[in-house]
Amino acid sequence: MFTSYEFIAFILVLFLVYYIIPKKFQWILLLAANFMFYYSAGTFYPVFILVTSFSVYITGRILGGLDKKLDVYVEDVKMGKIPKPTREEKKAYKKKINQKKKHWMLLCLFLNLGILAVLKYTNFAIDNVNVLLDAAGKNSLPYADLILPMGISFYTFQAVGYLLDVYWNKCEVQTNFFRFTLFVSFFPQLMQGPISRYGDLSKTLYSKHNFDWKQVRFGLERILWGYFKKLVIADRMSVAVVMLTEDPEYYTGAFVILEMLFYAIQLYGDFTGGIDITIGIAQVLGIHLEENFIRPFFSKNIAEYWRRWHITMGTWFRDYVFYPCSLSRPLKSITTFCKKHFGMQAARRVAVYISTILVWLATGIWHGAAWHFVVWGLANGIIILISEELAPLYQKFHERFPKLVATWGYRAFQVIRTFSLMCCIRLFDNYGSVRVTMRQYLNMVVKFDIHDITKQELLGLGLSMQDYIIVAVGVLLMFFVSLFGRQGSVREKISKKPYLIRYAIFVMLFFAVLLLGTYGVGFDAQQFIYNQF
Repeated sequence: MFTSYEFIAFILVLFLVYYIIPKKFQWILLLAANFMFYYSAGTFYPVFILVTSFSVYITGRILGGLDKKLDVYVEDVKMGKIPKPTREEKKAYKKKINQKKKHWMLLCLFLNLGILAVLKYTNFAIDNVNVLLDAAGKNSLPYADLILPMGISFYTFQAVGYLLDVYWNKCEVQTNFFRFTLFVSFFPQLMQGPISRYGDLSKTLYSKHNFDWKQVRFGLERILWGYFKKLVIADRMSVAVVMLTEDPEYYTGAFVILEMLFYAIQLYGDFTGGIDITIGIAQVLGIHLEENFIRPFFSKNIAEYWRRWHITMGTWFRDYVFYPCSLSRPLKSITTFCKKHFGMQAARRVAVYISTILVWLATGIWHGAAWHFVVWGLANGIIILISEELAPLYQKFHERFPKLVATWGYRAFQVIRTFSLMCCIRLFDNYGSVRVTMRQYLNMVVKFDIHDITKQELLGLGLSMQDYIIVAVGVLLMFFVSLFGRQGSVREKISKKPYLIRYAIFVMLFFAVLLLGTYGVGFDAQQFIYNQF
């Protein structure tokens, strides 16, 4: 939707009205804009987001009320308003309150994650049951005709994050239902994140914002940069990616490596371009969103890569899945058992291993209802664990060859190694089949012949030589922008240049999008890849 003319007109009108109306009504305008946007995507979509907002809001109020009840009890004891209880009575009262909190929290989690599971995974479950029924010679089950609301994974996780933060007393309870609904439904985030924390987003979401030309300009510049990455690079590259993946029988060997490279370019341009548009829209409105990417392709290992790629998703799973799992009672029991029978080192490892595997299993399932996403998630988790186990060997190597490790060449090797490994794992996502992906891994070795990739074959992928040149220049531009961004904001640096230079840069970028973007009569701009999640 970000690439439609209607959406561009929508946000331009919103920007104009936002700074004209009285500032106390700005958040109300945003709430109305959220539901206009969501209603335009699907008539019944607002119903689902309202159910999530209302259930989490009410539960948050109940949890806050129980906390307040406990505080009042403690204060009454101090003031002598009630007879002084024994230590056991105090503990029993606190335990009773905490149990009530836990029951309400679990009920709300079950409702909202249950809605997500039913809508997103019912047909996946039926598909797997049908495999067993077919093997047994039984009739297959019919598939369910369910609506999958746009962005349900993102707004559900955002709401659940708030619920758990309230449960753990990490953020204040929002007492205004409409303000809370604005947090859950903030429209720029609905399609692909970032997944915001209430404590972060609420700092600027409800504030009164004066028109700040610098922030508005910076926001518009970032939106333009996002459109460049999406329309000029990602959508152009998608044509060749589709050709390569739709015919895996023909495009084997060296073409698999070409496919990995092309898909990496497409996915990076598509996802980061969409996030740039999202953060840019918020910045124009005076609202701060957390960064979701920090030069991920400069990472030296897989764990670092995931600290730089889709950052808010990674931190969500870390804080709300990994830590609770590793500290849970069942895992503590397993750790105690391992400590007793296998020693402390094994006990420490088992907690990390199980929690890591569960996180990456959940991450894979979150990305999609298909086995290739499950395998993709587990592959990431297993490789991260292997890297952790090999860390002492890496450390010894670094100590043995400090001069080599300090060289630019060795760092480049680490970056290329990580990039290549991530591209290989991402083939599960790209081909959409575990069987096809495994076969292509084998073909990449046994059928490899670089001479297969001729000029004629490249031009047969739906791109002209001009298209390849445009993509190459665009990739170089993204690389240098990322490189310069290591020493601070690129927009800040450009803003310090003479007036003519800085405006010439963005005028050229604007015309690049206008003239080179893959859209126009007869062309349907590609949906953002992460919309499906």
